[in-house]
Amino acid sequence: MSELKDLIAYVSKALVDMPEAVSVNEIVGEQTTVIELKVDKTDLGKIIGKQGRTARSLRTILNAASTKLKKRSVLEIIE
Repeated sequence: MSELKDLIAYVSKALVDMPEAVSVNEIVGEQTTVIELKVDKTDLGKIIGKQGRTARSLRTILNAASTKLKKRSVLEIIE
């Protein structure tokens, strides 16, 4: 399991009411890694946040971690 996937799973589980429903999938491409985050419908608002602030913050954390690992990654929030 990759550090990026673990990081997003850890932060997401801390934010939601139903951490057992959090699933993180990693799709490794040639240049970019896609991290897919799926949460319970009731927790979608908590992950996205007001005006997308929480989602933007998650993406910022992911970008910082990817840069450190010399990788490119994108966070997709699956509804």
